[in-house]
Parts: sequence; C-alpha cells; structure tokens
Amino acid sequence: MSKFYTGLGDTGYTNLIKAGKIKKSSKIIEAIGNIDELNSAIGVAITNLTTDRISKTLKDIQNILFIIGAELATPSSESAVKRKIGEHDVKALEEHIEELGSAVSIDRFVLPGGSIGASCLHLARSICRRAERSVIALGNIEEHRHMISYMNRLSSYLFVAALYVNKLEGVDESSPTY
Repeated sequence: MSKFYTGLGDTGYTNLIKAGKIKKSSKIIEAIGNIDELNSAIGVAITNLTTDRISKTLKDIQNILFIIGAELATPSSESAVKRKIGEHDVKALEEHIEELGSAVSIDRFVLPGGSIGASCLHLARSICRRAERSVIALGNIEEHRHMISYMNRLSSYLFVAALYVNKLEGVDESSPTY
C-alpha cells in the first residue's frame, strides 16, 4: 500500500526537485500552488462543460500546466525538465482564442457567470490571473518569458471560452448598459 503523506511538511518546509528544502511560504511555492489551483479549477470546468471542443483543449492545457509547475520547481541551472514552455505553446493558444473568438462578440462589459460551465471558466480565468502575477513576482521575467506569455494568453482563452459556452447554451452574461 502506498503512503499518501510523509510528515516532512509539518515544520513549514517542503522539497523541490534538486533544490532541496524550501519554506512553504516562499514565492516559488506560492507560484507553484497557484498553478496547481488553476489546474484544479480547469478540472472542475471540464467536469461541468457540455462541449467536447473546449474540454479537449482544456485537457491539453492541464498537461501544459503540469509542465509549467515542473519548470518552476526545477532551478534553471538544472535541466531536469525535458519539455519547457515555448513560443509554439503561446501560438497554439492564440489560434484557439482566434477560433473561438470568431464565433462570439461583445459590445459591453461581461459579468462573470452564466451557465455552470462558463462560470467555472470565469473562475479559472481569475485564478489564472493570480497565477500569472505570482510567476511575474518571482522576478525571472526573461527566464519565464514564454511561461508568462502563455499564462497571459490562457486567461484570454478562458474568457473567450466562457463567452463561447454561454453562447452555445443561450445565456447572456452581459452587464446592463449604463
């Protein structure tokens, strides 16, 4: 039987790949935790979506978020991460945004909500923004350039995906005109 706990974190520390013991309150652990939370929120969104078109893309995104977490957990001097986030990942996400964006339009502010699936996507979008800020707070902007661009595009994708889902389900999430 596998053991699902170690007790090593009871003192407020954890271990990172090849970096050793690190405080759980560190910026790097916060960023990794935010990425993990985002991945979980996307999992909830997938569970509540009725369209396979978006679910498939979100499952691919979840795999990329695992790569981002591994990349953050591995010091740049160590090349333990075989696959890093690159410009091709950003471009692929931009293509998905353009594809869904061509099917929706907005002419006023959008309130986060609508259908259950779209609401989950809006929540994931706001978590994505926090995760992006926490990666930026690490200060390695050039080293994490593609990762930051990816996170920025991901929040845009989650927004347009929420609009698309609401359109499919006939839900209007627009705010009143002022």
